[in-house]
Amino acid sequence: MANKPYILVLYYSRTSGTKNLALHIARGVDQVGEIDVLIRTVPELTTTLETTAPPVPDEGAVYCTKEELANCAGLALGSATRFGNIAAPLKHFLDSTADLWMTRALSGKPASVFASTNSLHGGQESTLLTMMVPLFHHGMILQGVPYSEPALNETSTGGTPYGVTHVGRDGAELSKHESALAVAVGMRLARTALKLLE
Repeated sequence: MANKPYILVLYYSRTSGTKNLALHIARGVDQVGEIDVLIRTVPELTTTLETTAPPVPDEGAVYCTKEELANCAGLALGSATRFGNIAAPLKHFLDSTADLWMTRALSGKPASVFASTNSLHGGQESTLLTMMVPLFHHGMILQGVPYSEPALNETSTGGTPYGVTHVGRDGAELSKHESALAVAVGMRLARTALKLLE
């Protein structure tokens, strides 16, 4: 567990799109200083009941605990898009946080959402909106991407006022605008969290 306050970048990604956004958001947090960043994911869901997922993934980000979520100073929540909606593994994790809702553990903390799709009209905006709903219930303060960010006005790939997005086939790199917006979201989230901690 981090000694300094930290931003939790929690995501689910089957390919690299959402993961790359998460890494760029974390870079933005790092640029602010005075606050740490934790990058976490959630385990896959399986219909096979005879086996269990390992407690630590073989590669990539470590699985998030509810304690890490409860103790964050701010949250960046990201998902791959599934038919215009949040992916089931991340939804499953969020559905398990009623105890945090009962104690108001996340209330008043800033949050941003991000998503990726394989196609331009793949539902990234509706995915962002569905991710916001449980965060509103937790009492979090949602931040979008303001049009004062130049890349939001210039992008022809991902990026929305609701949150940063990536549009691209499996393994596609982020565009320069997507990268810039992700870093900007991380910086904005970190600065807001620090202001709220004062």
